[in-house]
Amino acid sequence: MPVLPGAEPYRHEGGEVGVLLCHGFTGSPQSLRPWAEYLAERGLTVSLPLLPGHGTRWEDMQITGWQDWYAEVERELHGLLDRCERVFVFGLSMGGALALRLAAKHGDAISGLVLVNPGNKVHGLAAHALPLARHLVTSTKGIVSDIAKPGSEEVGYHRIPLHAAHSLRRFFRLVDAELPQVTQPLVVLHSPRDHVVPPADSARILSRVSSTDVTEILLEQSYHVATLDYEADRIFEESHAFIGRLAPSVGKEGTATGG
Repeated sequence: MPVLPGAEPYRHEGGEVGVLLCHGFTGSPQSLRPWAEYLAERGLTVSLPLLPGHGTRWEDMQITGWQDWYAEVERELHGLLDRCERVFVFGLSMGGALALRLAAKHGDAISGLVLVNPGNKVHGLAAHALPLARHLVTSTKGIVSDIAKPGSEEVGYHRIPLHAAHSLRRFFRLVDAELPQVTQPLVVLHSPRDHVVPPADSARILSRVSSTDVTEILLEQSYHVATLDYEADRIFEESHAFIGRLAPSVGKEGTATGG
C-alpha cells in the first residue's frame, strides 16, 4: 500500500548528538515532522520512523501489535547509537510509552527523554470490552486531529482497529510496570484539555519513574497533538534547550542543511 502523503519517515544526518522521535497510535511521522526538522536545522542527527501498520490504511494495522511498533523504534535506536555519542528519545502519545520502554531497557545508552501527552492506559468501559469486542467488531471511531489550532490537521487513521487497540492496552500495562526502571532526565509536556489522553496518564508516569531530573510543563492552549498546535514552538524550544543542557556540544556544531 502507498504511504499517505506527509506520513513518510524522516531521517537527517547531523552531528554527534542524535534524537529518535516516536509518533502515536494510528498517527504518522507527519505529527512530529516539524519538530524533527527543527532539530535537524540545529545540527542534530534525527530519526523519525513510520511504525508498522501506520501511514497507509487502518486495515493494515489490524495485523500488527506492540511488538512490531517497539521493534521498529528499537532498531532505529540502535542505528543512532552506532552513529552518535549521545542519543535522546522523544515521543508523542503512544510514542511516549515507546520512549519510556526504550529508556527502561537501555538505561544509560539514552541520555534523556521528552514526552508530549504520553499515554499510559486505555481508559473507559470500552477498554474492558476489548478482549471480546475485537472478535466481533473490526474497528471504531478514530482519535486523530485533536488539535485546537484551526487549519492544523493530523495525518492518520479515522478508524481504530480493535485488534491493535487490544495490543496497545497490553503494552501500556507492560510499560507501567517498567516505569521504576526509568532513570534518565525527563521532560513531560502535557495538555490539560487533551481529549485523547487524560492528564492522569502524565501524573501516573511522573509518580512512578525513578528519574531525579524531571521537568513538567503544562500546555494550556493545546489539545492532544500539541506538536501541531498553538504551543508547538515551545515544545521544540524546550526540547532543544534540554538537550543543550545535557549535551553542551549542541549548538556548537553549526546549522545543518538538507534533509
